[in-house]
Amino acid sequence: MDREQAVKQAKFSALIARTAGVVAIAGGFVGGMYGLEHPETIWLRTSLGLIVTGLLAQGYALVCTARRLWGREESDRR
Repeated sequence: MDREQAVKQAKFSALIARTAGVVAIAGGFVGGMYGLEHPETIWLRTSLGLIVTGLLAQGYALVCTARRLWGREESDRR
């Protein structure tokens, strides 16, 4: 895999991670509202798990973006 293809792959991975993160965080908040109204159900814990998963996905997207930008800077130096 050459450098250009690796940069494209990192960009695509970041896009998917951002999308999954936003969906998971939004779903976690919606489920959390239901879970707060009905604390005896499993929805509150499930929602917290979704929010954490969304935050981890956003962190991965940030790492992919930083790796892509760092790779671009190195290629500019050469």
